[in-house]
Amino acid sequence: MIEIGSVKLPDFSLILAPMEDISDPPFRALCKAYGVDLMFTEFVSSEGLIRDAEKSAKKLDIFDAERPIGVQVFGHNIDSMLKAVERIEHVNPEIIDINYGCPVKKVVSKGAGAGILRDLDKMQKMTEAVVKHTHLPVTVKTRLGWDDNSIVINEVAERLQDAGIKALSIHGRTRKQMYSGTADWHKIAEVKNNPRIHIPIFANGDIKTPQDAKRIRDEFGLDGAMIGRAAIGNPWIFKQIKHYFATGEILETPKVSERLQMAKKHLKLAIKWKGERLGILETRPHYSNYFKAIPNFKPFRIRLVTEDHLDNIFSIFDEIQRAYPDDFEE
Repeated sequence: MIEIGSVKLPDFSLILAPMEDISDPPFRALCKAYGVDLMFTEFVSSEGLIRDAEKSAKKLDIFDAERPIGVQVFGHNIDSMLKAVERIEHVNPEIIDINYGCPVKKVVSKGAGAGILRDLDKMQKMTEAVVKHTHLPVTVKTRLGWDDNSIVINEVAERLQDAGIKALSIHGRTRKQMYSGTADWHKIAEVKNNPRIHIPIFANGDIKTPQDAKRIRDEFGLDGAMIGRAAIGNPWIFKQIKHYFATGEILETPKVSERLQMAKKHLKLAIKWKGERLGILETRPHYSNYFKAIPNFKPFRIRLVTEDHLDNIFSIFDEIQRAYPDDFEE
């Protein structure tokens, strides 16, 4: 069993990665239903929180059915981070996670996210300050380093552990790589095998299939798989992995009927959370993934991502059911 503060997780844990504009309550609810062990919110700006920006505050919406859940926060100013932590504590998550991995230019240019990988002293100082300022367990998500000439993840892991974090998630790419190339799981395993490291180490990056998760567990000896992009439009990946671990069998790709049911549920949850207009808009990016690789689906997809009226969207759903009758047979 893995313990992060009061959070108890399976020996090999499946974790939903924090993803901007993706890991919101509707999507988290679907992933929870399919067996994810731990989830994180979208990353929250510390500056946005302390200025009470509506978008940042909304990201603190968490619900009991999602637990255990962590709130991920990012920032470049230590005082702002501490004030943000105080705000986060009010919603009572199980974990506070610090983002030291976001590669986006507008974040790193301020020295936040992966930008702090160029200033390890500040990273350690900020982490120590956050750990001391909260009663909640603190975890971190980061990358291997800034670029191939500065792979510093072993030093980072040691410093962060010394600062008091309770677990570390590592994306197996550098900041310079962004999301290109291949995630290097071997370098993540080096951290796990470092005799100084005793906290759980979770792998992130390019974990797309049950077989990938099994390699992360059995070949690389890591404590869990943090899955991001592979879960978009595919929340059943967590069920598929657990089924594969238990039986050695690969579950069939969900039929159109199950994908349609998931898309409907996602849309309804989004509308319940943010209202009809925003619910419709924020569900649109998921349709391409829900209905990926279905023959002759493009005309339906185009209509789903452009339609503004709820009744018309459900009419399109009905048309999809009629267009693929074999997948809806009892």
